[in-house]
Amino acid sequence: MSAYRKEGSIEKPAITMNGIFMVLVLLGLIALLVFLLISRAIPLAILDGIAIVFVACGFFMLQPNEASVLTRFGSYLGTERKPGLHWTLAWNGRKRISARIRNHNIDTLKVNDKRGNPVEIAAVVVWRVEDTAQALFDVDDYEHFVKVQSESALRHIATGYNYDEGEHTDANEVTLRGGADVVADALRDELQARVQQAGVQVQEAKLTHLAYAAEIAGAMLRRQQAEAVISARAKIVTGAVTMVEMALKSLSERKVVELDDERRAAMVSNLMVVLCSDRDAQPIVNTGTLYQ
Repeated sequence: MSAYRKEGSIEKPAITMNGIFMVLVLLGLIALLVFLLISRAIPLAILDGIAIVFVACGFFMLQPNEASVLTRFGSYLGTERKPGLHWTLAWNGRKRISARIRNHNIDTLKVNDKRGNPVEIAAVVVWRVEDTAQALFDVDDYEHFVKVQSESALRHIATGYNYDEGEHTDANEVTLRGGADVVADALRDELQARVQQAGVQVQEAKLTHLAYAAEIAGAMLRRQQAEAVISARAKIVTGAVTMVEMALKSLSERKVVELDDERRAAMVSNLMVVLCSDRDAQPIVNTGTLYQ
């Protein structure tokens, strides 16, 4: 029992004739037909008419960045990429395919990030057909294939990263929001590996939309606000401690006032309140002493 193995198609150049030359041949045949009709050579005129139809059916035109895949009775003959007028045998099949750069917008998808949080993500993919034989013969519909694989690759990439930095996140960890360029490169590389068999080259992939899903967006916003407040408070306290230390050191060096431990503690407390308070401090005049 023998096993059948399907080899992938590889693009090869097609052999075609110059279209301008064949136009001249066609004009010559038409002139010959007129001459034969005038001479009443009907059998030869019929043969010449058949030749005219045969030649006329073999022309095809290519624009820049277009290609024509030629087949003969189901066999792949080659691909013609040179722009201009070409001619091939009338029974050769011709399938035109664009080699121009195309954009594919991946609609907004709802996926879970690495932590399991639902996020909304979308991207745009820039691609073009590189191997016409693979695009036509190795997949059923290469445009639909690119669309499906793009969505699948984006879902897979999104699940491998956290949306944003968390409490226990490594400082060097790449996130969807903070490392958009790295994520885009990873998406392009994975998508290229997926569509390589379709003869497609992915030139660029970029994220166009990124947000938490609606059901957790409010909670995540409050968490981000809380983290921002905590970070700001930490900086304020650190700065206040430094300023209090400088003030006490300056008073001690200049011998402006001698402070015992209790008075020093009271001054530190007052200065910290003034420096860390959200509101302007209200001065209070103390007519007594610290101990009364």
